[in-house]
Amino acid sequence: MNTIWIVMPILIILMFLLGIGLKVESFKEVFRRPKAVLVGTFAQIILLPAVAFGVASFFELPPLFFMGMMLIACSPGGSSSNVFSMLAKGDVALSITLTAISSVVTLFTIPVIMGYVAQYVSVNSGMEISLPVGKLLVQNILLVFLPMLVGVLFKLWKKEMAQKVEKVLGKLAFPALMILASVFFFQYPDEIISNFSLLGVSVSVLILSCMLLGVVSAYLFGLKSPQRRTIVIEVGMQNAAQAIAIASSPFVFNSGPMAIPAIIYALMMNVFLLLYVAYSRRS
Repeated sequence: MNTIWIVMPILIILMFLLGIGLKVESFKEVFRRPKAVLVGTFAQIILLPAVAFGVASFFELPPLFFMGMMLIACSPGGSSSNVFSMLAKGDVALSITLTAISSVVTLFTIPVIMGYVAQYVSVNSGMEISLPVGKLLVQNILLVFLPMLVGVLFKLWKKEMAQKVEKVLGKLAFPALMILASVFFFQYPDEIISNFSLLGVSVSVLILSCMLLGVVSAYLFGLKSPQRRTIVIEVGMQNAAQAIAIASSPFVFNSGPMAIPAIIYALMMNVFLLLYVAYSRRS
């Protein structure tokens, strides 16, 4: 069974949940505090893939894992980032704004960046990897943009019901990712176990590098403490479900092994961010 049929409903639910959480007030942050929004967006869209490329090259990851690592970096804006931002006493409105912007912008940046990466990997590894840009764009619109738009419209239409649905779905987001990780483990046990050391270390380095990137970017531009915490979380937390959907989709790459870095990332990401939340609350 292709795991895309498990990934798709999970991703749709997560993006629908994100849409419900969007508020008009959140987008006013772009005009109130444009510096914070620009810093976060630039770090997510431009710097993140550059860091991931460096990490994947340093660890000399095999072609499919190299692609998987880049997919993680090209899919910023985890759907639970606003929850982590709230727990860390960050700027939740900024978090929601950055997640919404990245979800729309990456509809177009993922095909461009991953097209280049596929060409680079093909030339340097001898493994032919092609990216059907049109199919990827259509899939991202159907699985990312439309569910988010439906969530926004649903909240406008049934505000009280949307709040109840948001509470229920919010509790299911993390268990859903863990179920997805379990399904992948049982489908690719040998590949995950044999490569766990390499991918575990490289993914950990990626997460810590991205969080450090968030810290440096926020300090360089003189952002306040709540904004700094949110930037760290937004740059450090990626949409693993989206990366898995692109990797395993029969319409795009159709590769389970390419999704393994995102599976391991989903596990490691929560560990590091929970530690950061604990540190932030103490400090």
